[in-house]
Amino acid sequence: MTLNFAQLRAFLAVVDEGGFGTAAESLGLTQSAVSHAVAALERTLGQPVLHRRGAVRPTAFGHDVLAHARTAVAASVALTDLAARRNGLAQGTVKLAAPPTVCQGLLPDLLARWRDEFPHVRIRVFEGEDDEVADWLGNGTVEIAVVVDPPPGAGALVGEDAFHVLMREDHPLAGQAAVDVADLVDDPFLLSCGGCERHVRVVCQGLPITPVHRVRELGTLLAMVRAGIGISLVPGLLAAMLTPGLVLVPLTRRVTRRLVVSGPPDREWHPAVTALVASVDAGR
Repeated sequence: MTLNFAQLRAFLAVVDEGGFGTAAESLGLTQSAVSHAVAALERTLGQPVLHRRGAVRPTAFGHDVLAHARTAVAASVALTDLAARRNGLAQGTVKLAAPPTVCQGLLPDLLARWRDEFPHVRIRVFEGEDDEVADWLGNGTVEIAVVVDPPPGAGALVGEDAFHVLMREDHPLAGQAAVDVADLVDDPFLLSCGGCERHVRVVCQGLPITPVHRVRELGTLLAMVRAGIGISLVPGLLAAMLTPGLVLVPLTRRVTRRLVVSGPPDREWHPAVTALVASVDAGR
């Protein structure tokens, strides 16, 4: 049997999506077709590339194959993109990564706008923390991402997101128009460390604020604040995720993060990515 791109795409989809069912959905195929493609790849290579018991994951040999498979598929996509560029077409499927607050508070409207402007472009969203998003864009896992505070000149600015205090609505300062972080030094502090830590340290610079808990998942952070365990400093886009009993209060010292939609920094962009980014740039 001959190794082909369909087999490699199926293998990559299973690894990236974490299973055969989700891989099939992402590729627009049946689960059986994906399973057969991966099995054919293993017969061609003479080695298993996936562990199938429990969570699906690459074998040691599969890990070795992974980088080569990404390179081969990327080359195939590049050839297709070359033809699309020659024809001036923005079409196909692109994978987009963004932090959780962006996925909740900013992407829904942006995706709806893109859907209307580019009916032949399908966008699949991957949610990850700031560092994960940057890594995925850099290693080719995704073709486009909303990145936080990239170097100047990268992509198109989607927005600037100011940090706020997250507290219970019965907190004594909850009704203030703005809060000085110095007034919070006696409150137990919960540090959101999923990518916001450096911004929080800027806000708290020079103040004796030591986190009593370091929390990565935003859902956990919201639950802990709601339970009265402490307060936190978070991006304003978290407003889209607030549950009853919680409020966001602006800070008197304004600290923001820049949200930029961009293609990969060191590779030519997919034509659809170029069109999507240009649309954001033109809309500002």
